[in-house]
Amino acid sequence: MTSMEPTGPRLLTVNAGRPEAVAYTDAPGGTTGIDKRPVDGPVRISDPGPKGTGGSGVAGDTVCDLRHHGGSDQAVYAFAREELDGWERELGRPLANGAFGENLTTRGVDVSGALIGERWRIGPDLVLEVTSGRIPCRTFAGHVDEPRWVKRFTRAAAPGAYLRVIEPGTVRAGDAIGIVHRPDHGVTVEREFLAATTRRDLLPGLLAAGEALHPKSLRAAREYVAKYAADS
Repeated sequence: MTSMEPTGPRLLTVNAGRPEAVAYTDAPGGTTGIDKRPVDGPVRISDPGPKGTGGSGVAGDTVCDLRHHGGSDQAVYAFAREELDGWERELGRPLANGAFGENLTTRGVDVSGALIGERWRIGPDLVLEVTSGRIPCRTFAGHVDEPRWVKRFTRAAAPGAYLRVIEPGTVRAGDAIGIVHRPDHGVTVEREFLAATTRRDLLPGLLAAGEALHPKSLRAAREYVAKYAADS
């Protein structure tokens, strides 16, 4: 009798990275934890604390540049296996789970199409809330080592999602992912990402997501609206 592969949205792997000295980062100390690898067994995920002092929400994972990464609103980074598969075809090389520096590699979840403020339950206890897309940086480009990577990743507009921890918990590979709350505003991760990168005209529409937005995106949207109101 053969075992059947689990169906439905699920967590393929939990990935963590250790500090590594590299030439392609401008992080203090010249180290990065972007090279994340799947972790065996259960992993605790909890709120790491405020931006600038809190790192990763994933136990055993390292955030080296606290200026731009980590903290409560970027506690966890998720990326869809389906998107990695698409990049494998485009780049012509294999991409293991964790290859884009994601903490959670998912299957069956439209990560970039998730709504800001959408909540996921993973396993029995963990509840996460979507806050924003991932903006590509120099370290990411150096890690992937592909020509014009920042522009290519930006053009694809499928950035994966940062999430905050609403209820801490322990997860492991194979856990089911359930969407337990979906807001009705229609502001997706993709839309937030476009507004933050190439479509600044979309910023006013982000305000519909309210306080669920990453504070940086919320501030940018408010400043954009204030500026154009003053100019009109």
